[in-house]
Amino acid sequence: MQKTMHTGSLSRVYRPALLAGCMAVLLSACSSPPTLQEKTSSWSPNKIYSEARSESSSGSLDQAIPLYDILEGRAAGTPLAQQAQLEKAYAQFQNGDIAEASATLDRFIRLNPSSPALDYAMYMKGVVNFNNKEGWLTFLSTQDLAERDMQAAKDSFEAFRELVTRFPDSRYSADARKRMTYIVNAMAKSEVAIASYYFKRGAYVAAANRAQSTISNYQGTPAQEEALAILMSSYDRLGLEQPRDDAQRVLAQNFPESRYLEKGYAAQRKSFWKLW
Repeated sequence: MQKTMHTGSLSRVYRPALLAGCMAVLLSACSSPPTLQEKTSSWSPNKIYSEARSESSSGSLDQAIPLYDILEGRAAGTPLAQQAQLEKAYAQFQNGDIAEASATLDRFIRLNPSSPALDYAMYMKGVVNFNNKEGWLTFLSTQDLAERDMQAAKDSFEAFRELVTRFPDSRYSADARKRMTYIVNAMAKSEVAIASYYFKRGAYVAAANRAQSTISNYQGTPAQEEALAILMSSYDRLGLEQPRDDAQRVLAQNFPESRYLEKGYAAQRKSFWKLW
């Protein structure tokens, strides 16, 4: 007759295997590479900063950014921590981490209102959004013109505006003013493109509203001529003679040589594939 094995016997059989498994787990844990926090635990803040700059200079931005993070904590409340925060933002920007760079600069501006580098932080916030390749500068895309997000352009303009208002004599203000002019012209051009989009699709009320918004909000920009032409022609298509004549009069006063005066807006527009 087969005998039943007791619990004690089972424990004696499996105990060596269990111990071996535990030892393997412990040895595996012991052999894990140290984390960056552990590796730098004995480093001075200056050494961390030196290593972060070295990694950044060599293009190893993914290695530099965590070092700047650690330095921010280790040197909290010191000018070195502020420097680390600014250099981290620049590294994030170079690495294409636009949202992270903008957040880092926002935090710096909020936490260091009296920093001598505050003007630089504001300037960099504007530059980061100005160069947002996923946002407002992507004009030639398949995205519906009516849905294009211009928030990055607005954020960039506001950062530059705050800089030139608070620090008019800053070394960064002259360039900020030039960028502001470019942004305003680009935003006006985008608004006109949306108005044209509506006009081509027969949405004349929407086209007129967008053109009027461009005229009101972006005075003095090159896009004014086309906006007035769209407004004039939209009213014409809607059968609104008095508003049409008013728009035509303003167009003639401001742009007496405009090609739109004689034939209107639609006659000047061709599909991109029509080369004749």
